[in-house]
Amino acid sequence: MPDLPTRPDFEPLADFPRRPPAEVAARAQDFYEGMRRRRTIREFSPRPVPRDAIEWALRTAGTAPSGANLQPWHFVVISSAAAKQRIRRAAEEEERAFYSGRAPKEWLDALAPLGTDADKPFLETAPYLIAIFAQKYGVLPDGRRVTHYYVPESVGIATGLLIAALHTAGLATLTHTPSPMGFLNEICGRPKHEKPYLLLVAGYPADDCKTPRAARIKKPLEAISTWM
Repeated sequence: MPDLPTRPDFEPLADFPRRPPAEVAARAQDFYEGMRRRRTIREFSPRPVPRDAIEWALRTAGTAPSGANLQPWHFVVISSAAAKQRIRRAAEEEERAFYSGRAPKEWLDALAPLGTDADKPFLETAPYLIAIFAQKYGVLPDGRRVTHYYVPESVGIATGLLIAALHTAGLATLTHTPSPMGFLNEICGRPKHEKPYLLLVAGYPADDCKTPRAARIKKPLEAISTWM
């Protein structure tokens, strides 16, 4: 973590694109049309994905706003077959406990239309897993700790940008959250002050990939927004 500035230093906003209102609306609609075709998938192809596509998507995630601009995230990109196998074994152990008694019936009923279960073969099939960690604090070069603020909110925004960037690039994703996820710290070699936030699976859909129809049902604008 670099040394933090001690006083404000401002510069002109020179590179912000100033577009006419009609173009602003059209671009917003175009982005929606692209994102509404995004699907969470569970059937991935082993087809290789260009590393630089993942790198550019991570750079996009790194542009996210964060509390005091402290950027409390770390992304571990996993392509090693051995590491993916270890992650699958650990995740499925937690998932079996979840589906066999840990989860309340109401939760299982909500998941039923999506057809999920404790088997997670995609953790080995997909070319990339991205383990996202939330950092409670940062460490300066001199060893001092810097408390991070609004950590879940900041990491959530960065994760959303990462998903959007991967989809825009032509890749599919799956947000996977086995609970607890402490095994990711050990496998990924991350320190204790970093908490696993989410495991993002990324790659191309399998040729015969299918998705649950129920997942296509999204709340309309009127249900998710209020204008005052």
